[in-house]
Amino acid sequence: MAARIDRDVIDKSNEQFQEALEADYAALGARLDRRGIAIDDIKRKVAGFTVAVPSWGVGTGGTRFARFPGGGEPRGIFEKLNDCAVINDLGRATPAVSLHIPWDKADPADLRAKAEELGLGFDAMNSNTFQDHPDDPSQPLSYKYGSLSHTDAAVRQQAVEHNLETVSIGEAIGSKALTVWIGDGSNFPGQSDLGRAFERYLGAMKEITKGLPADWRIFSEHKMYEPAFYSTVVQDWGTSYLTAVELGEKAFCLVDLGHHAPNVNMEQIVSRLIHSRKLGGFHFNDSKYGDDDLDAGSIDPFRLFLVFNELVEAGARLDALGPSYMIDQSHNVTDPIESLIRTAGEIRRAYAQALLVDRAALRGFQDENDALMASETLKAGFRFDVEPILAKARLEAGGAIDPIAAYRTSGYRQRVSQERPASRGSGGGIV
Repeated sequence: MAARIDRDVIDKSNEQFQEALEADYAALGARLDRRGIAIDDIKRKVAGFTVAVPSWGVGTGGTRFARFPGGGEPRGIFEKLNDCAVINDLGRATPAVSLHIPWDKADPADLRAKAEELGLGFDAMNSNTFQDHPDDPSQPLSYKYGSLSHTDAAVRQQAVEHNLETVSIGEAIGSKALTVWIGDGSNFPGQSDLGRAFERYLGAMKEITKGLPADWRIFSEHKMYEPAFYSTVVQDWGTSYLTAVELGEKAFCLVDLGHHAPNVNMEQIVSRLIHSRKLGGFHFNDSKYGDDDLDAGSIDPFRLFLVFNELVEAGARLDALGPSYMIDQSHNVTDPIESLIRTAGEIRRAYAQALLVDRAALRGFQDENDALMASETLKAGFRFDVEPILAKARLEAGGAIDPIAAYRTSGYRQRVSQERPASRGSGGGIV
């Protein structure tokens, strides 16, 4: 099977939309020019902004109750990479893939060769000690009661060694970072000593950090709850920050937009982590109630914009940190390829809108304590329809003006559904 979308499909799709796009781009350019903004400069910045797709995201997700697989689900990492290449061929915003070990465990030479064939690279690696791996002889012990914070030193050592193996695979394929998320915690008051559990976690993380290559970073990812519903060892950004400080200069915090309590001011958290020089990266998604892992921007695009407003405002301070931008979401009822194409576009949309904020005017109103005009100035950037900029950036990079329309025309999902055996549903399990 040809892993990529035929060039003719993209070209024919673009023919339908290009005349209208040129008119819309010119009209938006005239509007921006009246404000002293060169549309081509915005387009250039947007085209340079990329986000990594999660290898696990091209499979159908699920909840604790059920998973309903879609047609043509990838059976392993090499078919996952084929799907990731389709996303990048159409959207031209996702040239890197973030792998999860041991789900994606394979010979590094084969991984690298496949990625080069598809024009892809690799972003941060993800370890997995939040579930047991009975088929992996290197992880015979159970993580039911924790991993890096487990009371049993043997379990902690197994988890440490797994993380170092993940680093070794990543180093061989060109990755430069390790993301560590653990499900450790407790479900009942008194089940775990909260202080000692955190100290054990820190001790294990220090061992992992010592084993990192010189040019690598380690990201501590926090999550408020699940599967631990009473206490979670790394439950919020404060604990993640404490961890990063304890671990030293290679350690940073990863912000997953769905891992917070409702109404938490995430853009302020981003600002604080930039200030402390500990912002390592993002897992982009959206949520309504809890960690739903919905498509980024599908519930609250204004909140996504506010996060990017802080990133743009940070300027050189952010550039010095070089954060990793990754997607982490679950596709339970949509075609994962379509959702990831849309998500990458929504992330770029928020970035483009943030670039259009009149920062000099905003700071002036802030200094004058003019709350209404400060808010209006900020929202003026959000109100812009920047789709012509996004589409033009895709077109000039060789992608599709309307990538989802081109994808549906290509028949890719129908082809892989015929070539890949159907997956069975399950009684639970989140992907």
